[in-house]
Amino acid sequence: MFSYLQVELIANRIRKLEILKGAKDSLIVDIKVNNSLGEQVEALIEQLCKPNEFDKYKMFIGDLDKVVNLLLSLSGRLAKVENVLSTFGEDTNAEERNTWNEKKKQLCGQHEDARELKENLDRREKLVTDILGNYLTRDQFQDYQHFVKMKSALLIEQREVDDKIKLGQEQLDCLLESLPRDFMDNRKVPLKEEGVSSSGNVKMLPPLTTSL
Repeated sequence: MFSYLQVELIANRIRKLEILKGAKDSLIVDIKVNNSLGEQVEALIEQLCKPNEFDKYKMFIGDLDKVVNLLLSLSGRLAKVENVLSTFGEDTNAEERNTWNEKKKQLCGQHEDARELKENLDRREKLVTDILGNYLTRDQFQDYQHFVKMKSALLIEQREVDDKIKLGQEQLDCLLESLPRDFMDNRKVPLKEEGVSSSGNVKMLPPLTTSL
């Protein structure tokens, strides 16, 4: 048995997914614009700096992507493990609890290692910044700083949006599975709102005019 409220919840979830999809599309444009700025900055630095100084810049920018993504990945995995542990009660199997605690311990260690990598990266950024300060004009230097700042910020924002889309799609899938099969099979006209799956496919919903 299902209710109109369930259908409304599904429609609401679909609308939220569409908003998130729009945010992701806008974010992709921002990333492309910032990457374009980065290409201009890189070409300028290659032209002005010594080869070994340019190599330092290239390595720093390449590692910035890797370290930020590593921290985001470990933070997400650690949060999921902590969420599982928070659901355990006194009757939870001791072996299962120990397994998850061991996972948490391992991830905490990896996260601490990643933080040390980030601290080392911050020191390298200061070195690169000092080098570039000897070559770039004020406007050029501001472009460099903006590119680096936005590169990290956009990586973080992209991960947050992707996680929200994934969670929203999982919630939508659960709600759709709660509907009777004949309700889905007998509807020929799709609802105008569309949900977006993690694979990029569109998920359609039957109209809300059905008698419940």
